[in-house]
Amino acid sequence: MEKFTVLEGVAAPLKIINVDTDMIIPKQYLKTIKRTGLGKGLFSEQRYNDDGSENPDFVLNKPSYRHARILVAGDNFGCGSSREHAPWALADFGIRCVISTSFGDIFYNNCFKNGILPIRVSQADLDKLFDDAERGANATLTVDLAKQEIRGPDGGTVRFEIDAFRKHCLINGLDDIGLTMEKSAAIASFETREKTARPWL
Repeated sequence: MEKFTVLEGVAAPLKIINVDTDMIIPKQYLKTIKRTGLGKGLFSEQRYNDDGSENPDFVLNKPSYRHARILVAGDNFGCGSSREHAPWALADFGIRCVISTSFGDIFYNNCFKNGILPIRVSQADLDKLFDDAERGANATLTVDLAKQEIRGPDGGTVRFEIDAFRKHCLINGLDDIGLTMEKSAAIASFETREKTARPWL
């Protein structure tokens, strides 16, 4: 998993509450188990018109936000079904951080397992970050995970809390497999002992 240390980039404002996982990645894109290629389906029902053309009014289709790396979103982002394709689609599009006042629990957990940092902030801080994001490509945000702060284009800072273990995993690029592989020597030693003690297994 790609390490998350300091992320600087354009933040796209998505002023919608209760964005569920079906809105993030509609069901027709769930036929694959690959983590790549899903970026094209991200918010597809909002990004594209019925004829397949782009909807120019949707934020990620606007020139300033086509390469956004951060999403500032309304309350209860990622609610609904448990599909892991939702963080896969965000990551494939290039978004590494989502900021909101609250998240759906399963989506929140899935983000950490896929290298995305979900940040909970107060409504007052979210309103400030919306203001920053609405300035477009010339107003980037910097998310510093080690310092647990978001720095705005005018020098303002928003602090955030995060579980220490999840922070460790993101900074070191450790998903569940990576955490297991850290104990590969102990696992190999156990397997060797078991082969001697229980050769019939």
